[in-house]
Amino acid sequence: MVMSVAAVAAILLAVTAVAGGYRINLTPSEPLGLWRIIPLDRPAAVDDLLFICPPETAAMREARARGYLRSGSCPGGFAPLIKTVMAVAGQHVEIGDSVSVDGRGVSSSSLAQRDGKGRPLTPSPSAIIPPGYVFLHSAFPGSYDSRYFGPVPASAILGLAQEVLTYAP
Repeated sequence: MVMSVAAVAAILLAVTAVAGGYRINLTPSEPLGLWRIIPLDRPAAVDDLLFICPPETAAMREARARGYLRSGSCPGGFAPLIKTVMAVAGQHVEIGDSVSVDGRGVSSSSLAQRDGKGRPLTPSPSAIIPPGYVFLHSAFPGSYDSRYFGPVPASAILGLAQEVLTYAP
């Protein structure tokens, strides 16, 4: 009986946390721990730290098969990502050995040729970000972000990412 009450309480707590926009980050792209999704009542801007649902693309399905993405509540069964906006519609993103936006280099943006298991990584082509899209980045060296999967639709943005209780190892 006590176990049943505890289980029901845990389920109610989890549902309340998710409904309140709380998420746990277990990936190294941003500090580990508890985060909150804050509604975004304006267009995304450069340097915004966002929660975003990965689009249902072949690149994302391959990323999930390779273990880069976790399962979660986004369409396609993906978990939301926490990434920083590096470019918005109209900006030119050049992808070479590293990334530049409108001719300015992006720090911590060197590209890897292979993942941690030696599998080849294909960079996204250079482009001008189209209307309704954003280019995402994480300074974590092993991050899987727009350097590899390209710009993502702004419609996939869940909101701003706010740290609540985190730990950066």
